[in-house]
Amino acid sequence: MTATDPVTGELTLTGRIRTASNATFLGRIADVAVVYKPIAGETPLWDFSEGTLAHREVAAYLVSQVLGWGVVPHTWLRDGPLGEGMVQLWQERDPDRSPVDLVAADNVPKVGWKQVLQGQDEEGRLITLVHEDSAALRRMAVFDLLVNNADRKGHHIIAVTQGHRYGVDHGLTFHRDHKLRTVLWGWVGDALTGEERDGVDRLSEALDGDLGRDLADLLSEEETAALAARCGSLRAGGEFPAPAGGMPAVPWPLF
Repeated sequence: MTATDPVTGELTLTGRIRTASNATFLGRIADVAVVYKPIAGETPLWDFSEGTLAHREVAAYLVSQVLGWGVVPHTWLRDGPLGEGMVQLWQERDPDRSPVDLVAADNVPKVGWKQVLQGQDEEGRLITLVHEDSAALRRMAVFDLLVNNADRKGHHIIAVTQGHRYGVDHGLTFHRDHKLRTVLWGWVGDALTGEERDGVDRLSEALDGDLGRDLADLLSEEETAALAARCGSLRAGGEFPAPAGGMPAVPWPLF
């Protein structure tokens, strides 16, 4: 590592994202833009252990790496101006791409998009939540199933050039109980592709090796065991499952 490597270089804060529910800062390490979320700035939650959200974000990155799909930008734990926290490489959005959108119910695209749900806007007009029907978002949906993502909002999906899609904000993941809340429900009942099945198999195998040992420093034994169980369940089912349980299937707000 060099002194200017983003993992080890000096972290300087340049701004704060005020819309985030936890303390979230923009920063730079040399000439690299990053997002910094100090553990000290995490808002306590009733259903997630206190002070663990940054660890879950790093665990999500490690799972993404094993899957081989690049869902999560490079994410790591390190010290910063406000103490230890999660640092993630900043990704610039493509302003001309919106992978998830709300459109008028009579103006839903017929090709290349999936419908999720319908509702009404403030003026009583029917609107439809839609998302891209793309391989990149399918892989993200599989990733969310595996990590049990409780907060996949539309704006947590970043469109970048050449069709790649990044997912961010993975603090609410890996709960041992079913918590899946996502806007990516368009493939319910569709069979997993060979690529998707291979990714689940890679993850399942890695949990018995280096990944399992790395996750032991980030998650509880029960949470890692639940991740392994979700791999087995998804592989056995072989398709995108429907929403289950009594909790809402989508996060709120949606964006």
